[in-house]
Amino acid sequence: MGKSASLSKPDNKSGGLGELIRTLAYALVIALGVRSIAFEPFNIPSSSMVPTLLVGDYLFVSKYAYGYSRHSLPLSPPLFKGRVFASEPERGDIAVFKWPVDDSTDYIKRIVGLPGDRIRVIEGVLHINGKPVQRQRVEDFVRRDLFGLPRGTAQYIETLPNGRSYRIIETEGDLAAKDNTDEYLVPEGHYFAMGDNRDNSADSRYWKADRRFVPAENLVGRADFLFFSIEEGYSILELWHWPRHVRFRRLFDAVN
Repeated sequence: MGKSASLSKPDNKSGGLGELIRTLAYALVIALGVRSIAFEPFNIPSSSMVPTLLVGDYLFVSKYAYGYSRHSLPLSPPLFKGRVFASEPERGDIAVFKWPVDDSTDYIKRIVGLPGDRIRVIEGVLHINGKPVQRQRVEDFVRRDLFGLPRGTAQYIETLPNGRSYRIIETEGDLAAKDNTDEYLVPEGHYFAMGDNRDNSADSRYWKADRRFVPAENLVGRADFLFFSIEEGYSILELWHWPRHVRFRRLFDAVN
């Protein structure tokens, strides 16, 4: 009689673990690809873009809107210089970019100055190429102070030369530190950025002279739409606070 052949059983446990690792690796590659090429989530940590964006807003940034640079990739690896598939921001876009002072910190501001523009603020009014930008006073922007009391702030609709309109606020009227500036000439390949909360925004008016403008290479993407919003002081992970503190009216709003 011949000897019966012995069949080895596959190690289902190790095979299952290997399949899990492969699945997670694929998911990570896909997630990084979407984040680098299409959309990246971004949350608003400060009040510099009030009233347009509030602390606790979560939005998607379009990575393909301006093309790609090394800053489109996680950790900004120095793989290449400049931009590929480049497209210029439009005046009035809200852009996420790497802060020119350190080339690493994410900032979000409105692009008001394009290459070749002369930018100046006079008594709180933005001037572009020697002409004042139209500014219309509207109802106060109301929010609550540290004591929970409603407080109104002067609010305006600002309309840029290309017809783009949005709301800004002036918490200190037209007498704040940078409500009167020198005239700045925006260099080729750079942009001038300002926050909509004009008296509480560290923007191109404040940065030191040799880093005042946002290089095209530092652009990360354009803010497109909100996907979540929760009141300041609460985390998106604190699900038990959602019913009372999520700003449901802001969900899935386009960013203007």
